[in-house]
Amino acid sequence: MGLARNSKIAKTTPLTPGSGIGSTIYPTRAVRLTFSAALRRPQLSDMAAIPNLLTGLRGGSRGRGRGRGQANIPGFSDASSINPATRFPRSEQAIRATDTDAAVSRLSAVCAGYLEDPFAEHFVEAASATRRLPIINRGTYTRTSAIDRLVDLFLAGSGERQIVSLGAGTDTRAFRLRARGERVLYHEFDFPDICAVKKSRVDAGAIVKLIDKQDGLTDYHIHSLDLRTIAGKEATDFEGLRINIPTLVISECCLCYLKVEITEEVIQWFIKRMPSLSIILYEPIRVDDPFGQQMVENLASRGVVMPTVQKYRTLKDQEERLAKLAFVGVSSESTDKIWDRWIDEDEKERVNALEGLDEVEEWNLLASHYAVIWGWTDESIFQK
Repeated sequence: MGLARNSKIAKTTPLTPGSGIGSTIYPTRAVRLTFSAALRRPQLSDMAAIPNLLTGLRGGSRGRGRGRGQANIPGFSDASSINPATRFPRSEQAIRATDTDAAVSRLSAVCAGYLEDPFAEHFVEAASATRRLPIINRGTYTRTSAIDRLVDLFLAGSGERQIVSLGAGTDTRAFRLRARGERVLYHEFDFPDICAVKKSRVDAGAIVKLIDKQDGLTDYHIHSLDLRTIAGKEATDFEGLRINIPTLVISECCLCYLKVEITEEVIQWFIKRMPSLSIILYEPIRVDDPFGQQMVENLASRGVVMPTVQKYRTLKDQEERLAKLAFVGVSSESTDKIWDRWIDEDEKERVNALEGLDEVEEWNLLASHYAVIWGWTDESIFQK
């Protein structure tokens, strides 16, 4: 059954501790305290940057699929100014930094008790660990819980399943799924140097030890790729990638950094090769109001431009975007509505007790400017 806007599954099934969504189980004290002492308190700069952030504008993770820095790189906006210290365009360097932001936000939410993720600490240096503001921790929790819910629905179908995470960066979803016993073929795509760092962390052994499964990460693949070049690739260029099983593509604030025509090329690449395809996007929306305009201006001051948010400004725009790309079913929900409708009252009470959130109006404003959008080419993909 497709997960439509009025779906009972999407609106009424509670996200409860221990319900099988690995990120929403209350963490053990050992996990919560691992990095707690290293977390610095929120700074005034964090509050000033809120229009830039719902977990650092990244989904629980993500170095984006970007290319090696050169002037006038096709597919990127504002890629002409090179930072001599890194040899990357300044805009690209700023986008890369969002992966660190996301990793720090994820660890903050774990240490504060919002999420269970024993892998998070392995992707944050102790000196970088920061305690995020409660409003940011709630954003990390809500986004992660929503995407985990959709992933669970995808995996609930019969037969083999495959997940492709675009711009995965330091994302830990593959490890969390494997630790709970899911046998899913999992692929991550990102820039070569980001992939190299992640591979080194995995090869160090602690990740596999935490997974505590005899066959470890046998179905896990990291692919170094500039997504802007995917049009010239074939599925056989990526080890283990299958085209004959249901596949879920996840983009958490990844494709939004590419030019609109490039994002369409990337999505079409998968549509043309995989007849049973679904997709989950997490992106900003509503840049027309004062808060949205301030968000865009703040990002621009950091050298970051998100072309898709200028074209797909509303939930309706985002749904039409996927419908035009041959998805037979599409739906969407803003993050504030996900908190209101997808999280049951007991779980809300638990989360609210962790830190308390005085800025309820600010939360609603911030969360209403981000959304999860999902679509499917086959009605049998999303099932109970």
